[in-house]
Amino acid sequence: MTPLSRRGLLRAGMAGAGGGLLGPVATASAGTRAPVSGAAAAAPRTATTGDGTDPVVLAQEMLRHDTSHTGAGGTTLPFAQMLAAKWQAVGVPTEFIPTPKADNVHFIARVGGSGAHPPLLLMSHSDVVTVEREHWSRDPYGGEIVGDWLYGRGSVDMKGTGSAFMAALLRHVREGARFDRDVIYLADCDEEGGPYGARWLVDNHYDKVAAGVAISEGGWLLAQRDGVSPMLASLSVRDRTSLLAQVVASGTATHSSHPDEESAISRLGHALGVLSRYRAPVRLPRLVRDYFGVLADATHDPQFATAIRRLVGASGQRERDRFGAEVVRLSSHPWIHNSLLRTTLSFVGQSAGYYSSIIPSTAVADVRIGFVPDGDDPGTVVADLRRLLGRQEVQLRLVTAAGQTEEELLDRVRRDLGRPESRTDTDVFRMWEAAAREVYPGVRTVPSQFEASTSAGPWRDRGIPVYGLYPYVVDGDTVTRMHGNDERLRVDALRTGTELVYRMLDTLRI
Repeated sequence: MTPLSRRGLLRAGMAGAGGGLLGPVATASAGTRAPVSGAAAAAPRTATTGDGTDPVVLAQEMLRHDTSHTGAGGTTLPFAQMLAAKWQAVGVPTEFIPTPKADNVHFIARVGGSGAHPPLLLMSHSDVVTVEREHWSRDPYGGEIVGDWLYGRGSVDMKGTGSAFMAALLRHVREGARFDRDVIYLADCDEEGGPYGARWLVDNHYDKVAAGVAISEGGWLLAQRDGVSPMLASLSVRDRTSLLAQVVASGTATHSSHPDEESAISRLGHALGVLSRYRAPVRLPRLVRDYFGVLADATHDPQFATAIRRLVGASGQRERDRFGAEVVRLSSHPWIHNSLLRTTLSFVGQSAGYYSSIIPSTAVADVRIGFVPDGDDPGTVVADLRRLLGRQEVQLRLVTAAGQTEEELLDRVRRDLGRPESRTDTDVFRMWEAAAREVYPGVRTVPSQFEASTSAGPWRDRGIPVYGLYPYVVDGDTVTRMHGNDERLRVDALRTGTELVYRMLDTLRI
């Protein structure tokens, strides 16, 4: 018998314990299983406090800390204290970086390495968006497991990924690993809004988070149409960015017994109807074109593959728009793919009225405008939308920071869009490719654009490559619940995703 290498022995031991390749990898690529509905679900299971190396137990503990907020920053200190206890138990030094907001901190754990290479930064934000509790079938902060699913706000975005990063790294530490560089685990606050997020951290404490390369949230591991089998593994190397605008309608304030077809609310409704039918042209910058080219080879759906190839081969704008619509219609992840292809509008808020017997004089809707790098110019889009709304007797205003002009905001968006994509010739990118192909045999890999913005910007502005990764397989429904109701993640997908991260880090061992 050929002797096993050190890595082989470690993997064999973890597989036998049910935490490695033989367990979760086989499960993730098995046949289809129908999602468990709230009505038919079994009683929830809970987990006891663990040492941090079981990603599911760790994710449950993370989810049970309510770190939610609506843009003013959360309360993250108790969450950070829970993380610190697990790192300190294995001798890894930790640090809290307080922000000016009480009990809202950035958390850092540093696993020392040989220093042969600059540090690797693993970024996972600790805060989450708030919830509509009345629309959840489970406690959003309960960390319940029902059937195959782990429920909770942040299970996908991004406490699930944070638990995968931390569990994989802790597992190496407990095995006595020594790395060729420092590995820094960061749980940053205010990623979902607030004044003291990654930009504040980098501007004020860069020495704590300086790195040669970083990994954050971003690229998806998309499932085939069966919802379980892995189809495409992407590592994002660039983000979209966005701005917030308001559609403002005015009318005459009067008694509710005097209905007015030209009331502010009526005018706003007509204007939003116009915007809801707006479709920006499809853009195919190189990064997006290459992504869809690989997706065409990865999907098991021949009709979808044909539509993608027609899109990639389109000879003019009319064809691109036509085939782009077909790709989105046939995709099992339509919202992701639509956002990769064009500028998008999302209606995120509305306000009007203050008493039931008064027709108000003003009605306002908040609209998030998302832009594709190397796509449409933000100023041109805003001008086009204003022309489109010209007959609706409404105004489109950009929401700017205090003292900031609209043009300054547009220039900031242009700068964000102009950030170069992170290089793919690094050892970290290569170790992700190798690990993805080991853990998900036969899966296609590709660098990608992310459909949203992340904490990566401040590091990319300093020339640091940042890669985005959600390491677990997701179906369309799972992605839809991100920031939505009954957010949930497959338990076996989380375990397999953690194995992916473990194998990535294994490459750095000496």
